Amino acid sequence: MKKEVRKVVIAGNWKMNMTPSEAVTAVKETAALVEGKTGCDVVLCVPFVDIAVAAEAAKGTNVKIGAQNVHFEAKGAFTGECSASMLLEAGAEYVIIGHSERRQYFGETDETVNKRTKAALAAGLKVILCLGEVLEERQAGITAEIVSMQTKLDLAGISAEDLKNVIIAYEPVWAIGTGLTATPDQAEEVCAIIRNVVCGLYGCCAAEALTIQYGGSMNDANAAELLSKVNVDGGLIGGASLVPAKFAKIVEAAQ
Repeated sequence: MKKEVRKVVIAGNWKMNMTPSEAVTAVKETAALVEGKTGCDVVLCVPFVDIAVAAEAAKGTNVKIGAQNVHFEAKGAFTGECSASMLLEAGAEYVIIGHSERRQYFGETDETVNKRTKAALAAGLKVILCLGEVLEERQAGITAEIVSMQTKLDLAGISAEDLKNVIIAYEPVWAIGTGLTATPDQAEEVCAIIRNVVCGLYGCCAAEALTIQYGGSMNDANAAELLSKVNVDGGLIGGASLVPAKFAKIVEAAQ
């Protein structure tokens, strides 16, 4: 972390978990545990049906609410989708875009990630933009090429001003939901590669100010070591975010 030049953000991704009633309880428990923790921003990204009740439960606390996906069109015949304006009115401030599970299971591409990112930013949402390599790409030694390409494609046409509302989450796909975690040195290496690409696209001042999270099975046991790295500015937390006590320990590690 390099708090003197950029914001640290710990964001939970609940994935397809928590009914609305369960969400209210979890948000309130989390908010109580992280109260007064000003060393980082705290975000919970929840299922669509939980956004409104989670936002209400989070009022007056330091917990912000986010969504897990957004459509790139403002309205239309897109059954099952939600637009950026819908998310905003429901109470979301952030949105995850391009998560590896969206790419793997639901056909998300760099092109659609880019379109969703533009739509979300235009509406006033803050974006947590996910990218990362699969195991075969790491084993082939092309991690740098893959994440560099993704960074360029996913940010294509995004202005330097809009970049201020983007967080990049490095998510090695081989470490999502597998229990495997990149070593702190591996996380640092790839986060530094992403920052260097952004420097080439937007200038080094913009790159230095960009928050880059690590998002591959970070938990309460390994967070402190991962967050000790200079280019790791927080985490996108999966399973551990469903347990308020564990999530709060990660927030504590970011203090």
